[in-house]
Amino acid sequence: MNIGLVGLPNSGKTTVFNALTRSEIEVTPYANVESEPNRGMFEVADDRVGILSEMYKPKKTTYAVIELIDFVGLTQGSAKGGLFQSASTMALIRNTDAICVVLRNFCDDLLGDPDPWSDLEKLESELLISDLIVAENRLERIEKAYQRGKKTSLLEREETILRNIIEALSDEEPIRALKLGNESEKMIRGFQFLTLKPMMAVLNSDEDRFGKNQAVLEKMRERYTVIEFMGKFEMELAQLNDQEEITLFMKEMGIKESARDRLSDAAYRLLGYISFFTVGADEVRAWSIQAGQSAIEAAGTIHSDLARGFIRAECMSYEDLVRCGSAKKVAETGLLRLEGKNYVVQDGDILNIRFNI
Repeated sequence: MNIGLVGLPNSGKTTVFNALTRSEIEVTPYANVESEPNRGMFEVADDRVGILSEMYKPKKTTYAVIELIDFVGLTQGSAKGGLFQSASTMALIRNTDAICVVLRNFCDDLLGDPDPWSDLEKLESELLISDLIVAENRLERIEKAYQRGKKTSLLEREETILRNIIEALSDEEPIRALKLGNESEKMIRGFQFLTLKPMMAVLNSDEDRFGKNQAVLEKMRERYTVIEFMGKFEMELAQLNDQEEITLFMKEMGIKESARDRLSDAAYRLLGYISFFTVGADEVRAWSIQAGQSAIEAAGTIHSDLARGFIRAECMSYEDLVRCGSAKKVAETGLLRLEGKNYVVQDGDILNIRFNI
C-alpha cells in the first residue's frame, strides 16, 4: 500500500511524513518546486504478528508496511501547467493507492492564521482541474480518431464515459462520486484519475488548537476520512526510543494512539484492506490485500510463482490457532481447511500455499 501526501506549501506535510516514518528530512517553509518527493515506510502495528512470533520463534518477523510519498507543496493554479514540474513525479502520484491531503491548522509567520476548510477546497480544485485536463485531452484525441474514420463501439463507449466525467468535474464533483461500474472503471483505469482515488485528510494542528476543532472536523468528515495530528509534537515524539517516555508524553497531550497507528487504521478502512499471515520457523509475516480478494490473489501477493502454480491453500484462522495452541492441534480438531483458488480470504487467515511449477 502506498499513500501520497499532498498539501499547500507550508502545510506541514514533511513534518507529518517525519512523524510517521521516523525520518529526519529537513523541514523548510517553502521547498524547491523541482524537488524530488520524499519516500519512506512504516510498519503497521498488529498485535497478532507479535503473538504468532512468540509461538513460532522465527528467524525473522515481518509486519505489513505502508509506503508514504511526500510530494512538494501544490500552489493554486498549478494544475493548469501540470501539478508537478517532473513527469516522473506526476506518474508517481497517479500510481498511488490513495491520496492524503495535509491541512495547516497552525499560525504561520507569512501565511497568518489557518483556514483548513479553505485550503481543502483549494486542493480539491487543483485535483479536479488536473483530471479535467486529462479527460478533455483524451476526448480530443477520440474526436480526431472519428475524423480519420476510426469510429468503433469501444471508442464510443469510452467517449460516453469521458463526457460523463467531464460534466461531473465541471460541476466540481470528483470522479469517485459518479460510482462508475466495474467495466467503466476498467476502461478508464489507465488514466489514473486523481479524483477517482480514495482520499483522506490530516488536520495538522499545533498544541494550542489540537482537540478544539470539532466543527471543522465534522464538516470534513461529510466528505472524507479525517484524522487530527499534532504534527510537530508527534515528529519530536517519533525520535524518542524510550516507550515509557513516549507513553507519558502522549498521555500528557491527550493522545491515545500514535500517529502511525491512527493513519494505518484509517488507510485500511478507506482502502478496504485486511491482513493475512504466513508462519513458520523461517519467518512470520503479515500481508495486506483488499477485502474480497481470493486465495490465488493472496498467493500472488506473496510471490507470482505461487499464483501461477497454485494447487490449494491450507488455511486456519488466527483465533483457532491461538485457542488450540499449535497448528497440529488445529488439524486434529478439524479446523485446518484446504481451500481452492476462489476462496475469499478473511482477515486473520493463516495461509500455506501448495503449488507446483
